[in-house]
Amino acid sequence: MGDVRGECCPPMDLFRSEPMQLVQLIIPMESAHLTVSYLGDLGLLQFKDLNSEKSPFQRTYAAQVKKSGEMARKLRFFKEQMLKAGFTPSTKPVARADINVEDLEVKLGELEAELIEMNANGEKLQRSYNELVEYKLVLHKAGEFVASAQRSATAQQREMESRQMGEESIETPLLQEQETSTDSSKQVKLGFITGLVPREKSMAFERILFRATRGNVFLRQVPVEEPVTDPVSGEKTEKNVFVVFYSGERAKNKILKICEAFGANRYPFSEDLGKQSLTITEVSGRISELKSTIDAGLLHRDNLLRTIGDQFEQWNLKVKKEKSIYHTLNMLSLDVTKKCLVAEGWSPVFATKQIQEALLRAAFDSNSQVGAIFQVLHTRELPPTYFCTNKFTSAFQEIVDAYGVARYQEANPGVYTVITFPFLFAVMFGDWGHGICLLLAALFFVVREKKLSGQKLGDITEMTFGGRYVILMMALFSIYTGLIYNEFFSVPFELFGRSAYACRDLSCRDATTVGLIKVRDAYPFGVDPVWHGTRSELPFLNSLKMKMSILLGVAQMNLGIILSYFNATFFRNSLNIWFQFIPQMIFLNSLFGYLSLLIIVKWCTGSQADLYHVMIYMFLGPTDELGENQLFPGQKTAQLVLLLLALVSVPWMLLPKPFLLKKQHESRHQGQSYAALQSTDETLHSEVNHDSHGHDHEEFEFSEVFVHQLIHTIEFVLGAVSNTASYLRLWALSLAHSELSSVFYEKVLLLAWGFNNIIILIVGIIVFIFATVGVLLVMETLSAFLHALRLHWVEFQNKFYEGDGYKFHPFSFVLFDDEDD
Repeated sequence: MGDVRGECCPPMDLFRSEPMQLVQLIIPMESAHLTVSYLGDLGLLQFKDLNSEKSPFQRTYAAQVKKSGEMARKLRFFKEQMLKAGFTPSTKPVARADINVEDLEVKLGELEAELIEMNANGEKLQRSYNELVEYKLVLHKAGEFVASAQRSATAQQREMESRQMGEESIETPLLQEQETSTDSSKQVKLGFITGLVPREKSMAFERILFRATRGNVFLRQVPVEEPVTDPVSGEKTEKNVFVVFYSGERAKNKILKICEAFGANRYPFSEDLGKQSLTITEVSGRISELKSTIDAGLLHRDNLLRTIGDQFEQWNLKVKKEKSIYHTLNMLSLDVTKKCLVAEGWSPVFATKQIQEALLRAAFDSNSQVGAIFQVLHTRELPPTYFCTNKFTSAFQEIVDAYGVARYQEANPGVYTVITFPFLFAVMFGDWGHGICLLLAALFFVVREKKLSGQKLGDITEMTFGGRYVILMMALFSIYTGLIYNEFFSVPFELFGRSAYACRDLSCRDATTVGLIKVRDAYPFGVDPVWHGTRSELPFLNSLKMKMSILLGVAQMNLGIILSYFNATFFRNSLNIWFQFIPQMIFLNSLFGYLSLLIIVKWCTGSQADLYHVMIYMFLGPTDELGENQLFPGQKTAQLVLLLLALVSVPWMLLPKPFLLKKQHESRHQGQSYAALQSTDETLHSEVNHDSHGHDHEEFEFSEVFVHQLIHTIEFVLGAVSNTASYLRLWALSLAHSELSSVFYEKVLLLAWGFNNIIILIVGIIVFIFATVGVLLVMETLSAFLHALRLHWVEFQNKFYEGDGYKFHPFSFVLFDDEDD
């Protein structure tokens, strides 16, 4: 299997994870930063935290991490400002020399201060502009109201004067003119307040004013036609211009408080028409000046943000690298002299030379007088699991890792999953028409993978894109099984030759096989098309697919048990070979391996034997005569032997292993205080072997081991039956997919075709397409995927896969994503 990084990894086999080693680095202080940077570029060393007992603030480089975090905050601020301005940072690489971190810190600080000042000035100018726009509206609306009021008052006064001149009589008061002249000092002086109030609050505003002043106010409101930008909030709001007339200071104070509570903006207003027109002219001039000033400020701000955007990605990557480098340096411990840093970590064995070259290059580039020291440590700690995958195998490995990460160097089911997973999916999804649709969808993602890999996709689209090669393999296998089932959207075709059967006469053309005779050799590949649409189609296909499901299930379970043998051999665990692998193979194949053999013999001989009867009476009456159910000579004796072997294999699995483990433990700890040092590989192998039984470093508990073995034995014996039955889901889902496809074709497409109406036909085609895509290509695909996943996780992997390891997470700059920390 190749590696996506090219020369990083040599050609290797995915069957076992990469051999790992625990290494120690002693790095001089002056070259520590550059060394960690080069190791991050290499991406093949997982550092261990040697300061886990210290809090983040007590570590050596806490100040530098804080400084990097502050720079990252400033960059996030710049990104927010750029997104608000409506453009994204440039992703084009800028060819320029490496940036100095200190210079970058100063530059980011200056740019942030300048941008904050520009934002503050812009907000002040925008607020003043919005206030002037509101003021102009108040002047226009209130001016119209006052002018109309003055005109009506003048008209009323003239009418009163003319009425008084024409209607003087004895009843006219003699002292009216004198009173009016003498009481002018006692007339009530009215004040007024003008402004704007939000329209949704206008009714409540009017009601509160009336109640607070006991009705001693006069309020007039005029709606503004278009929404107005509020100076305080900066949001577009529908508002009303209001004028409130009042009498007295107490009423004025109440009105001012109510205006503040309702967010009503107040503006000065003069009764004099001349002053009003002068104020309007002045306000209009200031608005135009502010508009030009704001536009110039926005242009300058946009230019500054574009300048930042051109270098944003470079700065962001630099800051992320710096932060990750210092975070890693905080995981290193200081030696006694405080002149060196000590690092420990896991690396693949093949990366030794590359790590040493990176250390030498860092020492040379930093002008360090002393180079870093590289040495391999011997440990009994379980190493991380590292599979060197490429873009094709990574998705299949993720399917396995979702169940559990493989223990260090145990057999990896991902190798077989590449083929078995899409094949079992296709057994349930067998239709080469639907397979072609899946293939086109997968090819769309594969062809455009370079473009799509650099974009942010939605959750479902990103998940589909990540599994594009899984879908591609599922589609290819679906086409293959569809050709075997001879189904194209449930329609059969004579692709590989003519049918082997023909009608004896015209009377057999109804949907039945009665009257069909074999006229030529068997159909060369897959199911004969003549079976489709006949009465015996369902019994025939049911029998075929059910037996095929059992054969596939028994084969895959046998593969799982065989892999447990390779694990036991690799880890030198002879107990697992003799008391786990051998009895499990005997038990499974004595029952279900024998059933598979009977199925193949029945197919080859064309026998009419009832396999249900054979298997049931193998247990209930093993000495009874088989009669017509006998498939081969000596079948009765063979069944007795297989039944005895199955019965013997159960105590074989259960009893010897716990006692032998107890004996091994006693002999290992009997008078042995010292032991010879082992090599790294032997240490790791023995560690894995011992950990699997949990009796190496702690007191041996025979009862726990025996109960564990009892549970394991019962689980396998019952699981052999239930797992074999579980593979019948291959038959059930294949049947469901075929029947659904047939229903959509016959009851939608053919039914619409039979009306001989173009509109009904178009509607039928549209319904057929949506039903096929929605039900068969989406829901059925997901259903078959999940069932194939279950068959691998439960029925296959539980035969050999521990899955209790942990992943190798190297310190690497390649793993940086686009999201901010």
